[in-house]
Amino acid sequence: MVERFRSLKERNSMKAILYIGHGTRSKKGAEEANDFIQRVMKRVDIPIQEISFLELTPPLIEEGFQRCVERGATEITVVPLFLLAAGHIKQDIPEALSSLKVKYPHIEVNVKDPFGVQGMILDGIAELVHSTAGDIGPEDRLLIVGRGSSDPVVHDDFARIAKGIRERLGIRHVSVCYMAAAEPRLSEGLEMITEGAAGRVLVVPYLLFSGLLTAEVNHEVRKRQKEGQQILHTGPLSGHQVIEDIVVRRATGKQGLPEGL
Repeated sequence: MVERFRSLKERNSMKAILYIGHGTRSKKGAEEANDFIQRVMKRVDIPIQEISFLELTPPLIEEGFQRCVERGATEITVVPLFLLAAGHIKQDIPEALSSLKVKYPHIEVNVKDPFGVQGMILDGIAELVHSTAGDIGPEDRLLIVGRGSSDPVVHDDFARIAKGIRERLGIRHVSVCYMAAAEPRLSEGLEMITEGAAGRVLVVPYLLFSGLLTAEVNHEVRKRQKEGQQILHTGPLSGHQVIEDIVVRRATGKQGLPEGL
């Protein structure tokens, strides 16, 4: 009887995916995020899929959630497009969803984790660096640029990321800086890593999509290129297929290989 009830419930349920991006004031960044999610949606065999953003870019979370409900969803899987578990994941998204759970108590809501520190992401970054700069020598240096957070867990994550990249590329000097909320900031990080550099400096924005933050990185890199420094940057991480693969796995419940380094 229990199995019969369970199978009946499964037949009557309508699954949906709600993707949540950060949002940006950058038109290019918003288009990039939307194009990325559209590519993911084509690979996911779920009848209802909707796009939403935490802030700045429509549709916001409430509108995306309501669209899922209006299309008949009874079970919504929320897939946050966030690299690490900072304040947006721990506070902002749960707060946005809590009122929707009250408003729609009959809807089952399952929230996936952020990407976290995964070996396959670090492999993808190493490939991005090679595609940008070719062969990497031990005298080359690399700067990872994070969005920034006051959460110490995020700082620990970036230490693990730096270690993993250092091992994959075989270079000694890998540093981390931040765009906001933590030190060192971008300008200081660039000054520190370029000082006395014998080889090239490779900049990796640890950001999913283009936007105002990547534009600032581009500006700083171009300024130093004009000054004669050997400095390159990879662009945002969504430029690698591995990021799309990770989102597909989260949306379908196929997590793939264990996360870690």
